[in-house]
Amino acid sequence: MESIVFRSALLSDVPAIVALLADDAIGSHREVLGEPLDSRYVEAFRAIEADTNQRLVVVVDGNEVIGTLQLSFVPGLARTGMWRGQIEAVRIAAHRRASGLGQRMIEWAIEECRARHCGLVQLTTDKSRADAQRFYDRLGFTASHEGYKLAL
Repeated sequence: MESIVFRSALLSDVPAIVALLADDAIGSHREVLGEPLDSRYVEAFRAIEADTNQRLVVVVDGNEVIGTLQLSFVPGLARTGMWRGQIEAVRIAAHRRASGLGQRMIEWAIEECRARHCGLVQLTTDKSRADAQRFYDRLGFTASHEGYKLAL
C-alpha cells in the first residue's frame, strides 16, 4: 500500500465516490448512478468544499479512487466546549476490502481529528452492518449511544 494517497476530493472524483457509496445493498437504494452526474451531488460537493469544518476525502492508488470518507468537525458547548470529529460515509472499493485499508483510513481520520483539537471522534453505522460494527469495536470505538433519525 505504499502508493496509497489520502487527499481532499475534487469535483472530478465525485462520480467515483458515488459509485463507492452505491456499491452495497443499502447504498444501491440510496444513490443515483449514471451520466450525467446528478446535480444534487455537485451541489453537495460545493457546499462541503466551501465549509472549513467539512472534509471530503478520497484514498487513491495511482489514478484509482479506492476509498472515501467524510470528516465533519463539530463545535459544541457541552463537555467544556469540546470539538468533535464525525466520520461518515466510509467506503472501500470491493476489490480492496479486507486488505487493512479500512483500518488505515480510520486511523488517518482519527489523526486528522487530533490535529483539529477534537476531544472525541464519533461515527454511526447502520444497524444492519454487523461487519462494520465488529470492525469499529475492534478499533476501540464504543457503541455508547442509541441513535435516531427522522427522514424529512
